[in-house]
Amino acid sequence: MPPPPGARNRLAAETSAYLRQHDDNPVDWWPWGPEPFEEARRADRPVLVSIGYSACHWCHVMAHESFEDPETAADMNRLFVNVKVDREERPDVDQIYMDTVVRLSGHGGWPLTVFCTPDGSPFYAGTYFPPEPRHGMPAFRQVLEAVERAWRTQRGEVESSARQILQALEARPRGTASELPGLAALRRCAEQLLGGADTRHGGFGDAPKFPTPTNLELLLAASDALPDADADRALSHVALTCREMSRGGLYDQLGGGFHRYSVDAIWLVPHFEKMLYDQGQLLSVYAETWRRSGDPDLPWPIRETARYLKREMAAPDGGWFASGDADSEGEEGRFFVWTPDEVEAVLGADAAAFAAAYDVGRPGNFEGRSILRDLARQPREAFASEREQLFEARRQRVAPAVDEKRVAAWQGLVISGLARAGSLLEDASLVDDARAGAAFVLERMRDDDGRLLRVFAEGAARIPAFLDDHAAMLAACLDLHRAGAGDRWLEEALSLAEAIAQRFFDPDENELFLAPSDGERLAHRPRSDHDGATPHSGGFAALGLVRTAALTGRAELGEVADRFFRTHAFEVERVPAAWPTLLRAAALAERGLVVAVVTGDLADPAAAALAREARRLLGPEDAVVCVSDPARPPAALDPTWTAGRDLVDGRPAAYVCRGVTCSLPVTAPDGLGAVLSEDA
Repeated sequence: MPPPPGARNRLAAETSAYLRQHDDNPVDWWPWGPEPFEEARRADRPVLVSIGYSACHWCHVMAHESFEDPETAADMNRLFVNVKVDREERPDVDQIYMDTVVRLSGHGGWPLTVFCTPDGSPFYAGTYFPPEPRHGMPAFRQVLEAVERAWRTQRGEVESSARQILQALEARPRGTASELPGLAALRRCAEQLLGGADTRHGGFGDAPKFPTPTNLELLLAASDALPDADADRALSHVALTCREMSRGGLYDQLGGGFHRYSVDAIWLVPHFEKMLYDQGQLLSVYAETWRRSGDPDLPWPIRETARYLKREMAAPDGGWFASGDADSEGEEGRFFVWTPDEVEAVLGADAAAFAAAYDVGRPGNFEGRSILRDLARQPREAFASEREQLFEARRQRVAPAVDEKRVAAWQGLVISGLARAGSLLEDASLVDDARAGAAFVLERMRDDDGRLLRVFAEGAARIPAFLDDHAAMLAACLDLHRAGAGDRWLEEALSLAEAIAQRFFDPDENELFLAPSDGERLAHRPRSDHDGATPHSGGFAALGLVRTAALTGRAELGEVADRFFRTHAFEVERVPAAWPTLLRAAALAERGLVVAVVTGDLADPAAAALAREARRLLGPEDAVVCVSDPARPPAALDPTWTAGRDLVDGRPAAYVCRGVTCSLPVTAPDGLGAVLSEDA
């Protein structure tokens, strides 16, 4: 029965902010679980699964138009068993049904609306449906009535359609590749991406325009494998993209941090939600781009975004919150936009110069107001006082809601971003924040058996972790170890890598699955998700396995990655640009890790200087190993890395190794560059 007016429905007992946004709907919602499907079987009704996330603007729109409407809710309650899913909590469920809607319609997105048989098999799916017919889309109530009528009068066809959809989800392209993924495919991927590059505004393609950090990281990695001219073009395009994003409306010019994406091609008008995973990945991209290019316009977005994370997204008990909403006071972007009068009220006589520099005018660049973007492009110190005054004035506004759950995968992305940025900018506080975040996840987001959990909310962790959680935390631990945060993180990395190999790799199919082998039984076991807003989890896991295998000497972990590359070789050869993360992993496996072994007490400034220079010179997936006594290497480290790597006349030394070949010892930081140049 639906809740009476003013009452809360079943979602009121959930910890998900997204689910609780719907706890006062007149819809008789169920959270995901076996109970609604049992109810559907009992009542002989189809199941309506509605999927979204708390910062999703169009999810809010559909909720207001349809789920809060008593007549629409009455139809839903009468005709269906209705299930609400937070895609950020259950990426496995979302992956199954997103793959369904993409296959049926050619596109996806959220809110995701799926109609299923009582065993969870999808037979019809769409995204947003309006309350009235609009732009060729049927009204949501029309869809409800048509689907229920088909269920009632054409049951055989509906069930046949569900079987065909599941068969299509299980199927994979079959064929024989002419070569395995590796450096050659990495180069082809870079060429394809550069073919679609917007050379004026940065990024790829036209509107809407996303940051696509996975594509940017591919170009950064490929710049080591391309001919010099192409490598310069790849690096220049990434640097251009970084500059354009951080000077545009995609970036919060007052508070730091990046919005989700731009609705136009010039990074002006964003969808205003801020997602944690974007911040973490872009910290990594900006740090690596700065390391390679030395572009002076790149460190300040790193520092400002790190401050934003610490100020607004860091949870008091550890980790970082998931997202900031796009809407406040019922309007998208209201918190972030300005009128000339509002700017003048804060800045007084300085308002005109600031308004000209940051595109504040009449009638404004966004629905009668203005999104701040840096047209003047002066050094960041310019207008710093004015930005600070406006930031303080903005703090008096009603801020967008923050989804305070913590997602393990996104914690990992932020940990990596802070660790990489901190080690390159020589900011120990960033590395300390990364270390504390990792400790929170690995100490408070595990079950009684030590297995990683996905979500921490309201003081407790829940939901078994998925492949993306393990892959991101594996990368985070390796990046912390590389940044000099301690040997503990290599041990943690090995534990996570073993979990990936044991619970997510299927040796019969040579495939890495999104859901673990011991996870909940669904209509279909989803494979790895795709490169998009976050990395392809299979490729990301393989990247971590390659790194871990090299450092620990556990060859079987590298074998899992190799078998995974072989499974996807045909698909990768057909469309390399669709697989940037997997190709980074395969290219690293082909070329091998470069490892700088620094011998000496890191309390000794000479040893610390060698380690610091090694981190500056080596690629982000390469390793820097520090040992005070080469005869007593850390527990998880393959001892062959340190054997014979002695001090030189009692002084700290660095050895640059690839495979079984290492350089002669280097005792001065400026000698490392020459050694690496010879090795290349």
